[in-house]
Amino acid sequence: MPHDAAPHEPIARLRALRSVELHTPAFTEAADFYTEVWGLETVESGRDGVWLRGTGEEHHALALRPAERNGLGRISFAVATPAEIDEAARRLLLRGIVPVAGPGPLEQAGGGYGLRFTDPEHRLIELSAHTEAVAPRGRDAAVPVGVTHAVLNTADIDALVGFYCDVLGLRVSDWSEHQMAFLRCNADHHCIAFNQAEWASLNHVAYEMTSLDHFMRGLGRLRHHGIVPEWGPGRHGPGDNTFSYFTDPAGLVCEYTSEVAQIVEDAWIARVWRRTPELSDLWGTAGPPSAQIRAHMAGRPDPGPLAANRASAPQEATA
Repeated sequence: MPHDAAPHEPIARLRALRSVELHTPAFTEAADFYTEVWGLETVESGRDGVWLRGTGEEHHALALRPAERNGLGRISFAVATPAEIDEAARRLLLRGIVPVAGPGPLEQAGGGYGLRFTDPEHRLIELSAHTEAVAPRGRDAAVPVGVTHAVLNTADIDALVGFYCDVLGLRVSDWSEHQMAFLRCNADHHCIAFNQAEWASLNHVAYEMTSLDHFMRGLGRLRHHGIVPEWGPGRHGPGDNTFSYFTDPAGLVCEYTSEVAQIVEDAWIARVWRRTPELSDLWGTAGPPSAQIRAHMAGRPDPGPLAANRASAPQEATA
């Protein structure tokens, strides 16, 4: 990246959503659910967390950490090289955004070189490059490839869409009226979506299944475990992806999905979808989402993983 870049250019070219970290009070039960039922595989574990991978090439797709309450730990995006990480840090500073960590080696499972900073609603964003490789896994089993998108509730959808497009270089693929915005970083229709809500919180995390057949066989495997979808199966209008939503042992929402629309960058024109049943579910198989799954998707207000640090900062400054 050129070192004379304008301060308002995006800080980096994001290649993919790499992983999501969740904080959970049901740590042991959640770890068992995501490995024994959901289909992820443990790559590293310890008292302070467990790191789980799919069949894809990422070291891990999901990190779980024990906590007193549900929360989003961090969202990690892939960047190509350490040099781009360093340039991203420089561009953040030009915008007056100070990284909370890095740039530098990441002392964490999967390693890598990266940096972390917060968005306007205190979510922790990580950019990383040169993470550790993992041995290939076959893709015959009906288990997730990895994380494909996260939907985030926001109290100010316009401000958050502006930040993620302006700072991170994401592009708006579609809107669902003025209620949801779908943002992409590569050919997939969306890697992040924002839902206008009363507060900031995690709505759900979606996991990619290799094909429609893998998607349906995955639902069958969950059924054998006595678990049925809380909404789905169906196919969304925005994104054209299949969906089935479930809740984990702590009540966080997880989704199996497949066949997300692929974007031809120079040809795509964003649309505004009406929020009607026939467009929310093109198949007409899922019916409306229940009050229960809506409540789980709303979650509780999430102050972000660095809330304790923010609370203590003024006291330290006046001591």
